[in-house]
Amino acid sequence: MHRTRVLALLRAHAARISDAHESAMTAATLAFVTAQPDCLQRTCEPGHLTGSAWIVSPDRSRVLLTHHRKLDKWLQLGGHADGDPDLLGVALREGREESGLASLRVLASGIFDLDRHWIPPRHTDPGHHHYDLRFLFEADPREPLTLSHESKELAWVELDRVTALNPEESMARMVRKTGGEVES
Repeated sequence: MHRTRVLALLRAHAARISDAHESAMTAATLAFVTAQPDCLQRTCEPGHLTGSAWIVSPDRSRVLLTHHRKLDKWLQLGGHADGDPDLLGVALREGREESGLASLRVLASGIFDLDRHWIPPRHTDPGHHHYDLRFLFEADPREPLTLSHESKELAWVELDRVTALNPEESMARMVRKTGGEVES
């Protein structure tokens, strides 16, 4: 079954998280993946899986963020699975494509964070949920960045300034986790 890998990642994440809100989102994501055979496709109208890269500097003092063109907000890099059940690979691919970074290093193979969020309707696309599996990566801030068509801007942001750019709890939670231990 193409969802086996995703379900294993989600179950492992559910077993180790303590945040009540993230725990509830993880349970909802598990139920969604179990119920939706096409959960990896963006044509799945209730929503679909995405993979994101939380890219930190080696000293963990900064994170690479993109000013997302369509959503007009500062976010971690990431994108649609488009049928790929390897969400860590999706996050790595999207991190490279959206930043131009060649030397991204995976810090843990397990999910770093999980979020379920609403994407508003746009043009002919109906509103839907993104079930976002987020993974932790490291990169050298001195490596040149390349802006993609999906971004207005890319920037290495000090951790204590992230919530000034985007105050959503989802971002604040990843900032809090960055200082904690990483499990693989």
